[in-house]
Amino acid sequence: MMLSPDQAEADLSWTQSDPETLLNGLKSAGCASDEPAEGEERAKCKADQPLSREEKRRRRRATAKYRSAHATRERIRVEAFNVAFAELRKLLPTLPPDKKLSKIEILRLAICYISYLNHVLDV
Repeated sequence: MMLSPDQAEADLSWTQSDPETLLNGLKSAGCASDEPAEGEERAKCKADQPLSREEKRRRRRATAKYRSAHATRERIRVEAFNVAFAELRKLLPTLPPDKKLSKIEILRLAICYISYLNHVLDV
């Protein structure tokens, strides 16, 4: 990633911070101390910063179970899409009949064929 010279200095501050500065920031927020936090304090600290809707969604989508379910849904969707195009392709007259057509060619041919059938019915 290239940085432009006119990029604001504030945008880069997090990359140039040292660990001590970050720890001081956490202490000022009340979520870090020199002593190890007990269970209730640790839970309280996390509860002080509720997750946004986007963060919850991002974390849920990062799980293997979600990714697997999403991949399965996508495979089913693509298969149904391809079956629909195959069925449409069977209805369209072409020469030669077994000519391989792309999806856009199938759609264009279907539009022309529907227009032709409308013209036949009007006459």
